[in-house]
Amino acid sequence: MTSLRPGRDSDEAGFIALIGACWAEYPNCILDVDAEVPELRALATYFAEAGGALWVAERDGRVIGMAAVRPLNQDQAWEICKVYVAADSRGTGLAHQLLEAAEAHALAAGAHRLVLWTDTRFEAAHRFYEKRGFVRQGSIRILDDISHSLEFRYTKPIRGLVVEALDAAAAASAERALATLLVDCVAEGASLSYLPPLAPAVARDAWKRVSSEIALGRRVLLVAWLDGVLVGTVQLGLATQPNQPHRVDVEKLMVAPGHRRQGVGRALMRRVDQTARGIGRRLMVLDTRRGTAAEALYRATGWNEAGSIPGGELDAAMQPHDILYFWKAVP
Repeated sequence: MTSLRPGRDSDEAGFIALIGACWAEYPNCILDVDAEVPELRALATYFAEAGGALWVAERDGRVIGMAAVRPLNQDQAWEICKVYVAADSRGTGLAHQLLEAAEAHALAAGAHRLVLWTDTRFEAAHRFYEKRGFVRQGSIRILDDISHSLEFRYTKPIRGLVVEALDAAAAASAERALATLLVDCVAEGASLSYLPPLAPAVARDAWKRVSSEIALGRRVLLVAWLDGVLVGTVQLGLATQPNQPHRVDVEKLMVAPGHRRQGVGRALMRRVDQTARGIGRRLMVLDTRRGTAAEALYRATGWNEAGSIPGGELDAAMQPHDILYFWKAVP
């Protein structure tokens, strides 16, 4: 039976064996404890002195998982550290349990944001963190170590409702989560250009195109987190015609079905106003299907109806619905 408990300095041998085995799965990833990570000799003390905490997953006296967290001296952020799970215990939910313990501790201590660094070679770890709502942010970190390590920085807000713009790298790292959001919203009948059932691969391809357009400066992607969970998004299309440089097209507003009526859509649309103003645009336009919750939201947030196309859109049953067009001067 697996148990989670606070880590102890006496777990030294277990920590070294676990991390060494995990690193050995990757080429040229070498663990030299005394030269580069001497803190493993007294890891519980190391994190306690930093104001953090350490957890161990144990089975039959063997360390099969670990995770730690510590405060950073900036922006109410805490760092997730040393998340490892033995190969024979992966896919059991253990990594989620360990990370949940670390996140809960940081949140209770007042954290507003989590940050972590992960080796660029640890692709399975990247997918795990992305599933947990983390996105890549900032430049790659170069470590002067014997493994010649390069590390990605991942981050996410964890307190309350937060809306942020993602750059191309962050958008690419969020593709899986955003594809799931798109599939779920289409399944609920949202007016998003697709019909259900939407294949996940098609949704992923759609987000790859978005990431590319962000990199080219043609699009802005806003994403909303609610208590650490990625729950909504909206896009600003910037590739307008030569005679419309003052305009922005607002597209693909989505809120996860299980997180609606919690202010997510309004928060995204407020950030749309701020973003359009910040990039010097003066006019915003969008369209939606008549009778949707989105229509009500747009009207409530100051958008003006410009007209409609009767029967301009079909639903999953191939029944026609009106498309409504809206505009709004950037406040």
